[in-house]
Amino acid sequence: MFGNLLLPEILELIEAKDFRTLKEIMSEWHPADLAELISDLPEATQFVVFRFLPKKLTTPVFEYLSVESQKTILESMGNKEIAAIINDLSPDDRTSLFEELPHSVVKNMLSLLSKEERDIAKTLLGYPEESVGRLMTPEYISVKEDVTIEDVLEKIRKYGKDSETLDVIYVIDEDGKLVDDLTIRQILLSPPQKQIAKLMDYKFSSLNATDDQEIAVDIFRKYDCYALPVIDNDGCLIGIVTIDDILEVAEEETTEDIHKIGGIEALDDSYMQTSVFDLIRKRAIWLIVLFFGEMLTASAMSHFEGDISKAVVLALFVPLIISSGGNSGSQATSLIIRGLALKEFGFSDWWKIMKRELVSGFILGFILGSIGFIRIWLWQSISGIYGPYWLSIGFVVMFSLIGVVMWGTLSGSMLPLLLKRLKLDPATSSAPFVATIVDVTGLILYFSIAQMLLGGKLL
Repeated sequence: MFGNLLLPEILELIEAKDFRTLKEIMSEWHPADLAELISDLPEATQFVVFRFLPKKLTTPVFEYLSVESQKTILESMGNKEIAAIINDLSPDDRTSLFEELPHSVVKNMLSLLSKEERDIAKTLLGYPEESVGRLMTPEYISVKEDVTIEDVLEKIRKYGKDSETLDVIYVIDEDGKLVDDLTIRQILLSPPQKQIAKLMDYKFSSLNATDDQEIAVDIFRKYDCYALPVIDNDGCLIGIVTIDDILEVAEEETTEDIHKIGGIEALDDSYMQTSVFDLIRKRAIWLIVLFFGEMLTASAMSHFEGDISKAVVLALFVPLIISSGGNSGSQATSLIIRGLALKEFGFSDWWKIMKRELVSGFILGFILGSIGFIRIWLWQSISGIYGPYWLSIGFVVMFSLIGVVMWGTLSGSMLPLLLKRLKLDPATSSAPFVATIVDVTGLILYFSIAQMLLGGKLL
């Protein structure tokens, strides 16, 4: 926030080479605001500002920077400066950075780490991509159940500064297996000589290092927690995952789903960091697929070419019919995809969802159909544009809208559920894809109703 407000002033100080004033101003800012400021600066200037940060703020600010800005700054550093930064980074943030760097660069950076930090980095990078192991940090406080509250507080004083969080203290047995977790509130409000075992209820939630990151998001959401322990297949505590990392994963997953719903392949980087070529490539694939789908619409139109030539008035309402069906389908698919993502329902609820969407589709279609019928009646009253069969035309439009909106809501709601059942990503049943399906079937429905109601009249 402050970075955007003072960006012109900061640029003036840099141009005037008044680094003393710059350093004084930045020393009063929060690391997150400084990171925002640096990210908003031109790439050539980012390292200049970063270099004049107070030493105590260097690592905190670097951790708040976007990966793109982190890479820009590292490229301007010497090995000694890089070593100081990456050795001081928290293991989970360092793993996130290494994931975005070329293998050769990561190999060089690993050589700059201390033996202890290098072992930690290699362990975390050894877990599968998109797994919880890539998010966790080994920096936590664990105790045995036979120690006292006083012993725990002493350990916190001794090792707490290196811990990712002190909100939760983990209890392990002699073999290192997780047996419980306790909040710092429980610790602080208990008598000093009370044993940890007397506070335990053996009820806790945990993640496995090989779990998918999406599972972690669901568990954090379900239990509303700040941190969760990570165990291996033997139940031994090997790390923790905190909410800040989970929020980043949730944001990435949501962004990916939004891209797919919009009918594009998910971007790997932010919009501004993605090259124009990659933007074209990721958008062209879906556009080509949808283009071929719309060819079916053209084929459907050509099939009813004779009817259109006899009653040109029918062509006037084609955009109205197909857009209403596409819009209703887009609404339904968006609702169902989001509901699936939030675990509000599953495939087993398909019948309940179908009934709700059929009722909703009928009522929505009736509303739109009534508006369409009234519109035809008004235009006929004013200009007589629709001729002697205007009433039949009005009913064709009305019944077609009811049918196409019902079909749109039905297909839009069922397709994501079907994909989920097939263990595919429901977001790939994007709104444009559903709209294309509804366009074709909507045309067939429209002209079929027209043949029934206008046969022997206009047709």
